[in-house]
Amino acid sequence: MVSLSAAVAPAAGVVPPPQKAQAFAVAEAHAPTIPRRHLLLASAASTLPAAAAAASASAAAAPSFAEIPGSGGVKALDLREGPGEVPADGDQVAIHYYGRLAAKQGWRFDSTYDHKDETGDPMPFVFTVGAGNVIPGIEAAVKSMRVGGLRRVIIPPSQGYQNTSQEPIPPNFFDRQRLFTTIFNPTRLANGEGSTLGTLIFDIELISIRQHS
Repeated sequence: MVSLSAAVAPAAGVVPPPQKAQAFAVAEAHAPTIPRRHLLLASAASTLPAAAAAASASAAAAPSFAEIPGSGGVKALDLREGPGEVPADGDQVAIHYYGRLAAKQGWRFDSTYDHKDETGDPMPFVFTVGAGNVIPGIEAAVKSMRVGGLRRVIIPPSQGYQNTSQEPIPPNFFDRQRLFTTIFNPTRLANGEGSTLGTLIFDIELISIRQHS
């Protein structure tokens, strides 16, 4: 009787098939060598499309400035949406603001947070919407805000200071002098720089509205 072990044993002169580890060793010995530089380039090429898609999606999701309709070129970015009412012509509004001058590398020329009352609290700037006392860019920005909102606006020279009596006016003499001598610099205006000298950047927070009765 032939045993089971004898039945599965290889016949004389027949070489048994190599084991799995031996097969891998043979394959690796004959496989072509790929330079490390090529491997790195291939890896980078495979990740570039995904990285580009992620960057594109991030850019699309990032907030951006949008021109306020009918504002003469004022651009706004809402940093916080307010839950309150929207002002109308004749309403008295109170705002806090940071005012900066683009021509001076964003120099802050005024801020209501620096204006303190007797108790040391910052005093908001109060004006009547539609009265024409403030620079047009601020009025355009506030008219489309809600109470509690915070908005950053870029105001072109045509919607900024046209004279030295328009509000808001920095209370500090040196800040006021630097602001107006920059905007109305006759030499630079004669050189055609008027389109950039008066560009303003304001962060505006609408505090309250007293509606016109």
